[in-house]
Amino acid sequence: MTKIMVFGTFDMIHAGHEDLFHQARALADDPYLVVSLARDESVARIKGAIPRHSESERLAAIQAHPLVDRALLGDSSGYIDHIKTIAPEIIALGYDQNGEYVQDLERDLRAVGLMTRVVRLAPYKPEEFKTSKLLS
Repeated sequence: MTKIMVFGTFDMIHAGHEDLFHQARALADDPYLVVSLARDESVARIKGAIPRHSESERLAAIQAHPLVDRALLGDSSGYIDHIKTIAPEIIALGYDQNGEYVQDLERDLRAVGLMTRVVRLAPYKPEEFKTSKLLS
């Protein structure tokens, strides 16, 4: 079993997210997909607004998704603690993920003793399937 971890807000699950899950699972012959959902307060800080759906609602939706083996809420502050607990072999980042959690990710992983491979996934119709566009 190869643990692959992805991150996101997942305020709604759309075809772009489905493709993200498929791409992440395709990174290993024996994938175990772990989805980390951003906490409401983290989303508010990073995106400037809280999600339309609460973290408990978003978590329930992701937990029920057939491509997801495990879903959990991210850390309330920082991000490395729950990654260290899961110890994924691969972290798959979405094409548009950047900022505070991404820029130092590989350095921070090594600092806690993880040799996790970080992979950037390809976009899937980003002009059509982007949550901010679909919810506006």
